[in-house]
Amino acid sequence: MTETETLRYARNILLKLHKSLIDFERSAYEGINGPLNAGQFLNVLLEDRNFAWLRKFSILIVEIDEMFDLKDGISAEMVSSNLQKIRDLTAMRLDDEDFCSRYQNALQHDVDAAATQAQLRALLSSPPA
Repeated sequence: MTETETLRYARNILLKLHKSLIDFERSAYEGINGPLNAGQFLNVLLEDRNFAWLRKFSILIVEIDEMFDLKDGISAEMVSSNLQKIRDLTAMRLDDEDFCSRYQNALQHDVDAAATQAQLRALLSSPPA
């Protein structure tokens, strides 16, 4: 698998991980505040500071999508850079204690998120073909 193919696959797994983390946070939020419809939850997701840590995933997914949409093509450096960003994010190699704490908590309490992160990290730890 080429690095570009790896990045496409990693992006899809990252999206699945992001969804698992959102679902985990939604469940916790609704357990305290009561059920929300989709529109109410979207407002909470976008505005509540307790969900802000998830934006690191959202932003990275959008950056990757925008890179793949470039009309002039993509460089090997762009692909490598985004793969490294995913590695850093999922390994919690960031100077953001709140993010790391919330992410670690979600991984410890949500089997789907933990399994998806493990799948993503295994993909990114294997050498490119």
